[in-house]
Amino acid sequence: MSNHLKNESSLYLQQHAKDPIDWYPWGEEALRRAKAEHKPIFLSIGYSSNLKCQIMEEESFQDEKIAELLNERFISIKVDKEEHLDIDAYYQEVYKLMNRRVGGSPISIFMTENLEPFYSATYISTEAQEAELGFEELLRTISKKYITEYETFEEKGKEVLQYINRKEKSIEATKLDLALFNTIRTHTNNLLDKKSGGFGTGSKFPNTSTLELLLESYQETKDETLLEATLLSLDKMEKGEIYDHLNGGFYRYSSNEDWSNPHRVKTTYDNALISQLYIRAFQLTNNQSYKEVAFKTIDFMLEQMSEEGLFFAKKDEIQKEETIDKSMLSAWNAMMISTLFKASAIDEKYKSIAIQSLDALLNTVYLNQTLYRNSSLKIEGLLEDYAYLGEALIEAYQATNNEDYLHLATEFANKLIEVFYNYAQWNLSNSSFKIKANIYDTDYPSALSTACSLLLKISTLVDSTYKKFVFNTLELHSYTIMRQPLSSPKLTEVTLNYLIGKNI
Repeated sequence: MSNHLKNESSLYLQQHAKDPIDWYPWGEEALRRAKAEHKPIFLSIGYSSNLKCQIMEEESFQDEKIAELLNERFISIKVDKEEHLDIDAYYQEVYKLMNRRVGGSPISIFMTENLEPFYSATYISTEAQEAELGFEELLRTISKKYITEYETFEEKGKEVLQYINRKEKSIEATKLDLALFNTIRTHTNNLLDKKSGGFGTGSKFPNTSTLELLLESYQETKDETLLEATLLSLDKMEKGEIYDHLNGGFYRYSSNEDWSNPHRVKTTYDNALISQLYIRAFQLTNNQSYKEVAFKTIDFMLEQMSEEGLFFAKKDEIQKEETIDKSMLSAWNAMMISTLFKASAIDEKYKSIAIQSLDALLNTVYLNQTLYRNSSLKIEGLLEDYAYLGEALIEAYQATNNEDYLHLATEFANKLIEVFYNYAQWNLSNSSFKIKANIYDTDYPSALSTACSLLLKISTLVDSTYKKFVFNTLELHSYTIMRQPLSSPKLTEVTLNYLIGKNI
């Protein structure tokens, strides 16, 4: 059977379009039907390359009994985390409040027809696991209690919602100063894997924003230990299996600390940001191998991950058939465009490619002064889309001296403040999910820190009044920045640039 996902552009939703479950995408149609039929909502959020999501798809969402129960007694909604970062962040917070621990992907939320959450889980097995019911039994239990104990579910849900985006206790601001460099040096020394590079033990991620912070700090202090830590990591990554020596490009992460046994998924954001690292390393050291890795990675993206100037989301090489997720996300494209402009400082040929890609992106997702999340034009741009595209426009202006790019970047800066900024706090989106943006860099630098980076650059190039919005944000988070700079490396880098008064 086909369901309501067949016309969706997301690869993740397309993977579920032929499930026996009558999935809806997030939207008014599903919510209206839940109210009209007085049925609970089952919300499932995940993404295409997540292993647990794939297992749940094969075991649970193809099961005829489970499908029958969901179709008869629930309204089922499927959301792609990478399209709807705000929805995922909101319900991750719901999960955390209800379970007193951090969630993950997939995330499974049961709600009343009025969106009051009363049960939350991550992966749900078809079989009972210790104190947890198997999926089929859980569905039967919830559907029965929804009729007999609706008021209890409703009350529990309302209690959870009261805590979402509650006013946080104020933390006394800490003085921001350049002693930050000493903390960065100390924490780097404590956390660096001095044998294999990278940070920590076990699975290794590229940690691009942390390495960028170390290079930024080295340029200001000339502390060789910071440069050595970064180059060790880049050298070990290049020699490890996380780097595809044959075709170019980097995989998502490695399962082992020596960069071996990679998770064979290549994303646009990883390859854009890793390329930027190697470009910067080459500019600092003149080591030709760094340039070769950067350009081979960029050329891989251009040859295998792009079409008509736009870049696909990811390539999954885990399956026997090579699967390319052709979703086109604005923020991720902007990262790759910034990389092309940075590469053009070394090789002029990348400048025209970057300009063509930027024009293609703007023509596709920026219509009637509204930025959209992707080419489907169904989701308005999130904080990260405006921030990353604004940064790409600054790169374009610096590479071409075309002031049209600077004017548009300034428009985006104004939009950031008007739509997403609220008394030093930032919201992830302009949707009904008013979830606050946090400062922590996970897969890539946070939307909040990237927005501050853009505003700081606009304050230098256009008008210094933009600087006050940066200061307000830094002051609010000063306690964490000064004590744990590597937990939010992009915002720490913005802080250093603010304190130094660095011109871009």
